[in-house]
Amino acid sequence: MIAIVITRPGPPDSLALRELPDPVPGPGELLVRVRATAVNRADLLQRRGLYPAPPGSPAEIPGLEFAGEVLGGDPGETGLAPGDRVMGILGGGGYAECVAVPAGQCLPVPPALSFSDAAAIPEAFLTAFDALVLQAGLAPGEVVLVSAAASGVGTAAAQVAREVGAVAIGTLRTAAKRSRVEQLDLGFRALLDPGAPDLAAQVAAAAGGRGVDVVLDLVGAASWPLALDALAPRGRIVAVGTMSGTRVELDLGALMRRRATLIGTVLRSRPAAEKEALTRAFAERMLPALAAGRLRPVVDRVLPLAEAAAAHALLERNDTLGKVVLSIDPAGTGASR
Repeated sequence: MIAIVITRPGPPDSLALRELPDPVPGPGELLVRVRATAVNRADLLQRRGLYPAPPGSPAEIPGLEFAGEVLGGDPGETGLAPGDRVMGILGGGGYAECVAVPAGQCLPVPPALSFSDAAAIPEAFLTAFDALVLQAGLAPGEVVLVSAAASGVGTAAAQVAREVGAVAIGTLRTAAKRSRVEQLDLGFRALLDPGAPDLAAQVAAAAGGRGVDVVLDLVGAASWPLALDALAPRGRIVAVGTMSGTRVELDLGALMRRRATLIGTVLRSRPAAEKEALTRAFAERMLPALAAGRLRPVVDRVLPLAEAAAAHALLERNDTLGKVVLSIDPAGTGASR
């Protein structure tokens, strides 16, 4: 198979196209012909040598998600069969023509979705659904504050919130991106500049004069002062991203007065059983909304797999809105070669 490998820790040009043996699926695993994958910031960190793949995942091949066709393997109780269109999450290895993946981490691709669109779904939507619904217990009528609202997880989070009857407020640094996200009609009630001097007051106004019930932090250290200021009594903060750093100074008094809950979460390093449970929960509660078009992936652009280095450079410049997809077929539409 053809795959993108990390030849050394370093810049985007450390990625190279190589011919490698096909993976061999083990018990409970499917062999999937990958038609498209998507780029995540974890891939950038892995390329730089800062985020090694978990045990059992390819150390040199990045890629946390895929969309493709089942070739064979052991479907377990999933009922999946060769030829079925599937998408799912991985510990790594998605930048390749084939992956071996636990069958329970696979979801059927809704008929109306291309492989390129499907590849932009698993990591972003499973992360958003898990953080907001399963971890924070986001409920109808509640308000969630989403940092990095133009990211893959940010654009997914607003839609997941809307699907459960909640409302999202987003923060974005550039006016151009705020305008673009607004035009997408993803369900954000307001899109605010995180650098505004009166940001906490703007958030309170957008939340109806009160604090927000949930903060989905996709940025890290830089967003924590606002997270605590914006929080309503008994609110929840879910820490997902660390782009701006991992260390914060926290006012415990404010935390206690709000009777707040802090939740830290990761997806990649979880045991397979937990990933499979999350996949089942998402399939039950959100897959029908994807099939109906109420949830939709936001794809910034589709590039050929061979241009993975260019895709990494785009993310590092923060030039994207939603996901960058890598196509592993000529048209990027899911048509077989």
